[in-house]
Amino acid sequence: MRKAVAIPAKSILFNIDQKADVTSKTEFDALLSVFSKVFNEARGYYGKQGYIAQFEKELDERGLYTAFKTEYESVAGKPWERGREQVILERKNIAIAYGKVTGASVENSTNILDLYRQDYKLSIDDFSQEVKAFIEQKSSNFRLNFFVDEVGQYIADNVKLMTNLQTIAESLATKCQGRSWVIVTAQEDMETVLGEMGNHRTKDFSKIQDRFANRMKLTSRDVAEVIQKRLLTKNEDGVRILGQIYEQQRHNLPTLFRFSDGSRDFRNFQDRNHFIDCYPFIPYQFTLFQSAIRGLSIHSAFEGKHSSVGERSMLAVFRKVVIAIEGQEIGHLATFDLMFQGIRSTLKSNIQSGITLAEDNLNNPFAVRLLKALFLVKYVEGFKANLQNLSILMLEEFEQDISHLQNRVQEGLNLLEHQTYIQRTGDLYEYLTDKEKDIEQEIKNTELEDNRILDALNNLIFEEILKTAKIRNQEGTQDYQFSRKIDGILYKREYELSIQIITPFFWQHEQEKALQMENMGRDELLSLLISF
Repeated sequence: MRKAVAIPAKSILFNIDQKADVTSKTEFDALLSVFSKVFNEARGYYGKQGYIAQFEKELDERGLYTAFKTEYESVAGKPWERGREQVILERKNIAIAYGKVTGASVENSTNILDLYRQDYKLSIDDFSQEVKAFIEQKSSNFRLNFFVDEVGQYIADNVKLMTNLQTIAESLATKCQGRSWVIVTAQEDMETVLGEMGNHRTKDFSKIQDRFANRMKLTSRDVAEVIQKRLLTKNEDGVRILGQIYEQQRHNLPTLFRFSDGSRDFRNFQDRNHFIDCYPFIPYQFTLFQSAIRGLSIHSAFEGKHSSVGERSMLAVFRKVVIAIEGQEIGHLATFDLMFQGIRSTLKSNIQSGITLAEDNLNNPFAVRLLKALFLVKYVEGFKANLQNLSILMLEEFEQDISHLQNRVQEGLNLLEHQTYIQRTGDLYEYLTDKEKDIEQEIKNTELEDNRILDALNNLIFEEILKTAKIRNQEGTQDYQFSRKIDGILYKREYELSIQIITPFFWQHEQEKALQMENMGRDELLSLLISF
C-alpha cells in the first residue's frame, strides 16, 4: 500500500451519467467523448467542445496559451474561460487576441475556430496518443488513472458502448505501457442492471468483463468502514464516554445481538475501538441493510430501472438515521426500522402501500415501525423473522428490559396480523405484498439455460414443422439427408447438406453480412430468426 501511494499519479474521477451529453449515449463514440471531455478539463482545456480544446492544446504546445488568454481578456474585458463558451459572439475578439500572439492578421484569424471545427476528429487511438504524450511530460513512473462511476448502468443495454469501453481500456494499456488505468464502478450482480436486454447481450457483457482480470469488490465490511470514517468519527469526549459504555456492556454484547433459530450469523462488536467506530449502529445493520436493499432491488421495489446498493447510497441512508436520532442521550441505539425512511422516496408507491395505509389507520406507532422492519427483511435470504430476532432489530438501549420489549413486539405483531398487514407461518412473520406479483417477478428472474432453449427449438423446427429428415431433389427422384444445426451446434449426424438456424441468442445474430460471408461456399441453407 505504501509503495502504491508513493507512485506519482493523477486521478480523474467522474460520474459518467453526469458528464455525458444528454443525446450522446445514442452516438457511436459516446463513451470516448466523455473520456476526452474529462481529460481536457483535467488539463485546463474546454471539455464541452473538443475542437476548442484542440485549439487550446496547440497554443499550449507552442507556449502561447497563457499569452493568448491574457490578450483575450485585455481585448474582451472578460476571462477566456467565459469567452470560450460564447465563441460565435466572440469571433472578433478571439481573432484579435490570436493575431497578437501569433503575428497573423486579424482577417486571416477570423475563422480560426471554424477551421478547427472542420478538421476536428477523434478516435480511440488519437485519444490514447494524447494521454501517452501527457504522461511522458511527467516523471518516468507517473500514472494517469480514470475512475468512472456508474459505468455499469450507463452502458448496460448498449453492446457498442460495452465494446468501446473495452477498446479504450486496452488501447490506453497498450499505448501507455500500463501507466494509464481505467477503474469503473458497476453493480456486482450485473443481471440487476442488464435487466431484460436478453441473454445473448448479457453474454456479450460477460465476454467483455472477462478481459478485465482485476475486480475490486466492495463488501459490506468495506461499506461499514466508509460510513464509519465519513459519518461516525467521534471527538475526544465521545471516545471517552463510549469507551466507558463498552466496558460496562462488553459481556452482554454477544448475547444482545445474537440471532436465533437458524438465522444467518452476523458480525458483532469485535473490540472497544470497533464499538466506538460503529456507534450508534450495530455491526449486523451494515450487512443486513445491504442484503435488504439488494433483495428489494431484485424484486423491482425501486423506481427507475436500477438501484445502486453501493457505499454511496448506504452512506446517505445512514446519515438520515443519524439526523433522526440527533438529541438522544448517549447510549441510545439506532433501530433497524429507521433505515426505511432513507429509501422511502425511491420505492414504488404500490410496494410501500401497506406501510402508508398503516401510518394512516393504525393508532400504534411502534407497530408501524415494526412493519417497516419486516418490510426491509422481507427478501433477505437466511433471516428468520421470528419474535426474538425482530426484538433485536427494535432494541433501543443496552439496558432495555428484553422481556418487556418482546411483549411489545408480540403485541405489535398480533395487531399487524389481525389487520392483514403481515402473515404468520409457524413462528415466522412476513410483510404482505401482492403475492401474485411476487411470483410473477420470481418467474421472470429465472432464466432457462441456452442448451434447453436450443433443444426445444430443435424439436419445434425440425420435428414438428419440417417433419422430415431428407430433402428431395426436384430434378430427380433421389432423397438427401441433411444436418441439423442451430447457432452452430450440430444435432444428430453430420451430412454434406445442412440447414442452420441462427437465433437471437447467437453472438453474431446482428452481423448479417458476416454470417453471409462465413456461409459462402458451404452446401448449407442459412435461416436467420428475427425474433420469437
